[in-house]
Amino acid sequence: MKFRFQPTMAALAVALGLAGCTVGPDYRGAPEVAGTATRGAFPHAPAGVDTQAALAADWWRALGDAQLDALIEQSLANSPDIRAARARVRQARAGLRGKQASELPKVGVDAAMLRTRSPDLSALTGDGSGGGRGPLSLYLASFDASWEIDVFGGTRRAIEAASAEAGASQAELADAHVQLAAEVAQAYVNLREQQSRLDHLRDSEKLEADMLDLTEQRRGRGVASQLEVERVSTQLDGTRSDMAPVQARITELLDELAMLSGREPGALDAQLRDARAMPAIPATVAVGDPAALLKARPDIRAAERRLASQHAQIGAHEADWFPKLSLLGSLGFSAADPGHLARKDNATWLTLPRLQWNLLDFGRVAAGVAGAEAGRDEALANYESTVLKALRDADVALARYGHQRENVIVLRRREASAERAADLTRQRYRAGTATMLEWLDAERTRVLAQQDRIAGDASLVGDFVSLQKSLGLGWRPAG
Repeated sequence: MKFRFQPTMAALAVALGLAGCTVGPDYRGAPEVAGTATRGAFPHAPAGVDTQAALAADWWRALGDAQLDALIEQSLANSPDIRAARARVRQARAGLRGKQASELPKVGVDAAMLRTRSPDLSALTGDGSGGGRGPLSLYLASFDASWEIDVFGGTRRAIEAASAEAGASQAELADAHVQLAAEVAQAYVNLREQQSRLDHLRDSEKLEADMLDLTEQRRGRGVASQLEVERVSTQLDGTRSDMAPVQARITELLDELAMLSGREPGALDAQLRDARAMPAIPATVAVGDPAALLKARPDIRAAERRLASQHAQIGAHEADWFPKLSLLGSLGFSAADPGHLARKDNATWLTLPRLQWNLLDFGRVAAGVAGAEAGRDEALANYESTVLKALRDADVALARYGHQRENVIVLRRREASAERAADLTRQRYRAGTATMLEWLDAERTRVLAQQDRIAGDASLVGDFVSLQKSLGLGWRPAG
């Protein structure tokens, strides 16, 4: 018995001695991309941004709008897209646990009862010796174990790849948070813009209706012409016509916000129907530097984890070039009486070390390795592209934010000037020193300046949102 057990122990000793060997390239981290740019500052960062202050995950709170805060929190909690991303994380982690379990032995238990009766053959023998035997019972129990020893590290590389994929899924969940928070904020800003437009159009409608009444009275007294009445009436109808698409857009944005927060159309109408002021951007915006951007953006981390996974898969395929060592064992018991199963005389056992080596595969393993190396090269290119696009996005967003902030100052001056000109022209018209056409032109200029200023304010807040999105903000580390 001792002699028979020695080959198994010897195989196990050899396997344990080789188990530290892991084939394939070791992952040393992602290569440096745009090294000069990432060690400096954003080249087009405007004044009013802070490259030293810590970045805030909940950036929307800087806008000081409690309703926006509640909407984003509700969306992050209830969005089906977020739930789907969380499910993908669970799938990746389950896959990792499955790969980790493959390093351990597999043990099975089997039990059976066999009941049989032999046939009556006395009619064939003629001497009565072939009579059938009564029912026989046989009870069986066995324990089987197998263990494929990871001699050359193929399983360890597969676990390494699965771990990196789980990390990528976690980063993609964070990126889903970033995208959703920005989408909700942008839709909310657009809603407030359209509501503000509608309020100002209603004010213009009322003013133009008063103008029409005044002009018709003057026409009745013979001091205004029918042409003046028609011009005022035409402008009033134009203003009313401009209101229809704005109202339709408001309905669209209300439904979009409901959808983003995981609710049905119309669910937020009562909550958001009343117009409110546009969120106000903070005086100073923390943006960090390019190095901080590489750490903050989840899509960059996801691309880096995918690169690590592809590196590990090369080793998992290269391990197929080498032998595979398995240990098999079985312990079984059989008896006619279940109470006798545990007797030593009824036991059978088997141990079997198995060495399997596919010496001639006609290039299958080489093809798998080549495919994994190509996948590694693709992941590397994708990582480099992701980093460059992230740097581009942040720099462009900073430039747009800075220029729009300057543009808003000009638009507000223009609106104030148009308001003063319209008031003066109205006074002159009532005093008889300006024509109706001059008053209408002044009012039209005021309305256009007003609408441009509203659009400018919305664009500025939208550029702030885009800047936070480009910095990869809006997610919290997993607890």
